[in-house]
Amino acid sequence: MLMNIFVSYIILTLRLHLSPNRFTLQDGSVSVLKFDKDKEKPASVQRALSVLEMEVEQIKKGSYDHFMQKEIHEQPHSLTTTMRGRLKDGGILLGGLKEHLRTIRRSRRVVFIGCGTSYNAALAARPFVEELTGIPVTMEVASDLLDRQGPIYREDTAVFVSQSGETADTLLALDYALENGALCVGVTNTVGSTLSRRTHCGVHINAGCEIGVASTKAYTSQIVAMAMMALAIGSDQISTQARRDAIISGLSSLPRNVSEVLKLDVDMKELASSLVDSESLLVFGRGYNYATALEGALKVKEVALMHSEGMLAGEMKHGPLALVDENLPIIVIATRDACFSKQQSVIQQLLSRKGRLIVMCSKGDASAVCPNGSCRVIEVPEVADCLQPVINIIPLQLLAYHLTVLRGFDVDQPRNLAKSVTTQ
Repeated sequence: MLMNIFVSYIILTLRLHLSPNRFTLQDGSVSVLKFDKDKEKPASVQRALSVLEMEVEQIKKGSYDHFMQKEIHEQPHSLTTTMRGRLKDGGILLGGLKEHLRTIRRSRRVVFIGCGTSYNAALAARPFVEELTGIPVTMEVASDLLDRQGPIYREDTAVFVSQSGETADTLLALDYALENGALCVGVTNTVGSTLSRRTHCGVHINAGCEIGVASTKAYTSQIVAMAMMALAIGSDQISTQARRDAIISGLSSLPRNVSEVLKLDVDMKELASSLVDSESLLVFGRGYNYATALEGALKVKEVALMHSEGMLAGEMKHGPLALVDENLPIIVIATRDACFSKQQSVIQQLLSRKGRLIVMCSKGDASAVCPNGSCRVIEVPEVADCLQPVINIIPLQLLAYHLTVLRGFDVDQPRNLAKSVTTQ
């Protein structure tokens, strides 16, 4: 009998080779396969098989030119699947957290731990987690936490965010947190991953497989998953009921608004053509959209191989202002939230120094942010302020994609990068 066996640390490659059946080898264990056609012996260790619930069509490009392009345009669907079955009767139902909500509510703090895009998603979630739960939130880059051996306490809830669930630094930080007795929560896109197996509880973001090295749809689904976490944890607080209701309503309409912002694809391609010869790009954000600035700059850096920096707009006068001239393109995120008037001031200061500005604003605000047509404007749908980062990142993802194509670089396999960073 002909038998095919595939070995991989990335689960979706197994399905790509048309093998839905798998078993997981635990850390520290060894599996020896022996084949002797003349002898039929039962295996010395019986391992349970599980089935990958994934269609092969999910890991093909279809009508798109690149996986990154496909995954950007899949976001209305991926966000719908992230929320499916979890918005219940005006509330949030997260089965993976249900038994641990009381413990999380008693935590002295929540510690978000991640790397790269996953860290940025957690950073986007921090403000509304603090607002809705009343629990202090700290941020840790996994590698830095390990280098410092930073304090983790038994009374902490440590939330580990990783698309693959196999990121080496994140898993080592998980071991460190477990050793220190913290409640460990996983937020991952990969069922059966090491992260999902070793944490006490968690949330699968259900964004569907993501093949392009630069994460796009997983980022937005991570933000939405953590928004639902915050809503579930804070559901016992009467004082935030109206705010929670508004956010839940915003979640329901989010896929429709994402479909609307994807119509900017042609505009972003045109913008990319005007930036293709630039050497650098700055992205300014603050409040909810500081993370958007970091993530947008990271996307351009990753795939277009252009130097780009995401910056906190409140720090503009502490160094970055010296870089401003008529040649350096600067994107300022100025959608409607509590920081809107401050961003208007930032725009005026940059214009007074002849900055080359591209301003992202809410629909109808073009004249408020750029009087007299003094800069280029990207108008996006306005949603609940804490969900606005999901909308605002999409034009920047499209910009990064088109810049990469125009500059002639590999979109799905950027130079020197891997999808799952499994080494330190």
